[in-house]
Amino acid sequence: MSTVQYRTALDRPAFFVGGTWLAPSTDEHHVALEAATEVPIGTAAMAGPADIDAAVAAARAALDSGPWGRSAAAERAEVMRRFADAWEKRADLATTLVSRENGMPIALSRQTNGLGPAGHLRRNADLIEKFPLEAPRLSMRGATIVRREPVGVVAAITPWNFPLGLALSKPAPALAAGCTVVLKPSPETALDSYLLADAAIEAGLPAGVLNIVLADRPASAYLVSHPGVDKVAFTGSTAAGRAIAAECGRLVRRCTLELGGKSASIVLDDADLDTFVAGLDAASFMNNGQTCTLQSRILAPRSRFGEVVEAVAGFAAGMVVGDPLDPATTCGPMASKAHQERVLGHIRTAIASPARLITGGGRPAGHERGWFVEPTVFADVDNADRLAREEVFGPVLAIIPYDDEADAVRIANHSEYGLAGSVWTADEARGVDVARRVRTGTIGVNYYAIDFDSPFGGLKASGIGREYGPEGLSSYLDHKSIYTSAAQLPS
Repeated sequence: MSTVQYRTALDRPAFFVGGTWLAPSTDEHHVALEAATEVPIGTAAMAGPADIDAAVAAARAALDSGPWGRSAAAERAEVMRRFADAWEKRADLATTLVSRENGMPIALSRQTNGLGPAGHLRRNADLIEKFPLEAPRLSMRGATIVRREPVGVVAAITPWNFPLGLALSKPAPALAAGCTVVLKPSPETALDSYLLADAAIEAGLPAGVLNIVLADRPASAYLVSHPGVDKVAFTGSTAAGRAIAAECGRLVRRCTLELGGKSASIVLDDADLDTFVAGLDAASFMNNGQTCTLQSRILAPRSRFGEVVEAVAGFAAGMVVGDPLDPATTCGPMASKAHQERVLGHIRTAIASPARLITGGGRPAGHERGWFVEPTVFADVDNADRLAREEVFGPVLAIIPYDDEADAVRIANHSEYGLAGSVWTADEARGVDVARRVRTGTIGVNYYAIDFDSPFGGLKASGIGREYGPEGLSSYLDHKSIYTSAAQLPS
């Protein structure tokens, strides 16, 4: 952060609070640098406690006094669809802006940041229209109406790696449920989330239903603890998630936490390696390795270990490292200088270990500017090594040998995380059986891709609660029992 003058048309000098633009209470600003060039592309105001207070107050007033939570589900769904339409007009700008901010390859950015927000809005609009919000049932003394109501004001705290897709993954179900939202995006992608505000204004979203403030850690912690907040929905590191969970526990406040991962890709002895290699980008290298679901531990049978190492190394060495705005690029830069150094630090530690460096291992030649890291593969990694235990969040894979199927499952489960995974086999029924034995929230057989109509989330240190699908929508609703006479039952 620094105190600077605004420079470009991308600058964001105010916060979106109460349906309008609110001047900040501090002079602090974040300077956004382009990941591939390190050139400043804009600045954004940073919130202090007074700005957080204003955003929560606006959300609280919209919840307690406004029409949103008391409106019919069909009315909310209609506004959300208009929101999606308005967003799609901004999708191209959003796609390019995110790639400049965090280095995401442009084709992936188009899918996740350009199309993703509208998809979240429309899916949840469809869901809420079909969702049973009130149902009577017989009781010992008459009837009970079981009612689902909005949980209240939601603090949605989202990360920089898929900034717009994840920014709407929480407000979309919250808005559908009738909640109001304070969205706190990451400073690393400081400029893009305000496009959501522009779309919300065009769609006619009532004032205060969605509020957007950018903040650093102290102000974010203030938001988590704010007495006007009813639920915290967070995606980010496990370390930050533990702090949020502790505070929500102290306050007896609901929270949904989608945290880190160190997932395993189990290559069974009958796997077709062409199929495995075709799925490597999505399963293990997506977004330059900056994805929580990536299977960065490749478990290979000793009988085919050399084949698997050769296949993974060939794929990694063939990735095109470069400008994320170039459609030919398959691996862009890290999102920041500090993150690049963290990833390179993990690589240096692994090089000093008994593991074998197969390909990559540092900064790619010809990229003196930008926060690039070579796609890197280590073989003969022990599952107890740091490289196999800690989330690197970069294009770095560890290939680990196993003896038999039971050993592969044991190694996969021997992790503090449990977010994702995959099994590769010529026998899908066998793959499903192995998948059932892996302790993880999501797992694919012969591919890995998140299904937004099904629950997503982690076990162990990978999180609490579920997002997406009916289960994700349910987490923004509370149950109320209204005790009545049997006459309340439908005839």
